[in-house]
Amino acid sequence: MTNAYRLHYVPDNASLIIRLALNELGVAFDTVELDRANNAHKEAPYLALNPAGRIPALETPNGVMFETGAILLWLADTHGALFPQASDPERGDALKWLFYVSNTLHANLNLRFYPSQFTAGDTEALRAGAVANIRHSFTLLNDVASHGHVWFNSETPSILDLYVAATLRWAQIYPSKDYRQIVATDYPHLAALAARLETRDSVANLIEVEGLGPTPFSNPQNHYLYANETN
Repeated sequence: MTNAYRLHYVPDNASLIIRLALNELGVAFDTVELDRANNAHKEAPYLALNPAGRIPALETPNGVMFETGAILLWLADTHGALFPQASDPERGDALKWLFYVSNTLHANLNLRFYPSQFTAGDTEALRAGAVANIRHSFTLLNDVASHGHVWFNSETPSILDLYVAATLRWAQIYPSKDYRQIVATDYPHLAALAARLETRDSVANLIEVEGLGPTPFSNPQNHYLYANETN
């Protein structure tokens, strides 16, 4: 490993949030693209890094990190940037919304994308319930974004901004055949957050290396290969 970090990734997966964070921190990192079409993330070499077989995994000098929220928080604390630090009185509020996005919003996106992994029954009913929950989550987050916190929707992005922007992307385009599409403009403060993020060099790099189109968060157009029932 040439650099201190090595990111195991798939384009347009949760790993893109980690790529953005690393870019925003200005730290050099190596990448390893996983052949998801052939389930490389379920094979022994990758499972040795992340036994859960999920993406991403980040190799660090202190061992391998996995789970998107955990990696983001570890990077922010390690580098003292992109999130309130432990002594900051804003830390508590920022943490609860970071965990909300990870545990609730992201989890409901997975229910929407991969319903057959969670039930052998009525996948459409499960997907419809997930969409209702996702809409509720974005409504709550849009309200939080309206209050001008330094850790969310401010001029300098935080790990929470990066995470929410990615979830907004996926909610708008995946699954591509789902009639219950979500539109960023229904959540104007989140749409503004996404548009502002798209002007940054970190996103320009993401667009270049992962081929996500010029407005990947505010008005995504490019659908990557992996959608619908794949995991």
